[in-house]
Amino acid sequence: MKILLIVNASASSVTARGRVVIQKALSADHEVRVAATSRRGHATRLAQGAAASGTDVVVVLGGDGTLNEAANGLAGTSTALAPLPGGSTNVFARTLGLSDDPVEATATLLEALSKNTIRSVGLGSVNGRYFLFHTGIGFDAAVVEQVEKRSSLKRYAGHPLFMWSAVTTWLRHYDHRSPAFALHYPDGTIVDSPFAIVLNTNPYTYLGARPFDIAPDAGLQRPLAVVALRSLGLITLTRVAMAALRPGSGVGHSRQVHYLPDVTDVTVRGYRPFPYQVDGDHLGDAEELVFRYEPEILSLVTPDSRAVSR
Repeated sequence: MKILLIVNASASSVTARGRVVIQKALSADHEVRVAATSRRGHATRLAQGAAASGTDVVVVLGGDGTLNEAANGLAGTSTALAPLPGGSTNVFARTLGLSDDPVEATATLLEALSKNTIRSVGLGSVNGRYFLFHTGIGFDAAVVEQVEKRSSLKRYAGHPLFMWSAVTTWLRHYDHRSPAFALHYPDGTIVDSPFAIVLNTNPYTYLGARPFDIAPDAGLQRPLAVVALRSLGLITLTRVAMAALRPGSGVGHSRQVHYLPDVTDVTVRGYRPFPYQVDGDHLGDAEELVFRYEPEILSLVTPDSRAVSR
């Protein structure tokens, strides 16, 4: 196969030695070209060029943000995407059943390529941008914004940094006392919220080795799942967090939580500008977000068929 290996050298767990080992492993049976990202959005253009030139697979060694960019370059083409974990959390790669170690994940990827386990999967889109696993709206995105302001610390203190940022954001950087936006469904249903997540897969994230399960119905072969909190009070947040840490339980069994699976269309309209993030990348503030589900839009190398069976 013709493979383009896209590397984000600044990602948290990417090392020069690991990159060499991975490149050699891929080159043993495949024609491999390597390209390093140099700026935001670069992976999208590299992936688009690979698809236009007839590349079979784009392998991405980087974090979830780099993987998202590549997916946006490949959606709607016949070139497949293959993730290798290189970031601090690697939500999508781990959701597919890959090891969090990039060299171990490469061995699994090579086995999948030898079996040609490439499947078409669905993606969500928000204002025309595709997302692999979720879009966070409101409080969640404000936390990501604070983390990105201290991006140099992510390599050394990834999960503690997120937890510290969540506390300081709730205390000082986000108005958690009133709804920031409303979810508008095609049937006329309106739900006010200060914090919502639209998911293409589950879990929402990982806390170390533990998955943070909030939408067990979400999966790459099903439409989107929406989770929205009606309150950001400490009691509500604590209950939601405890429920999410129980594998497979989800968080939809509370009056303070709005949960709806199999959503193909939803529009978020703000009462004021609100922040949002896509696959872990903060994209600024918006006043309206239009979500769509796009079935079978991306070819994906899937090492574990169970990861996309739902």
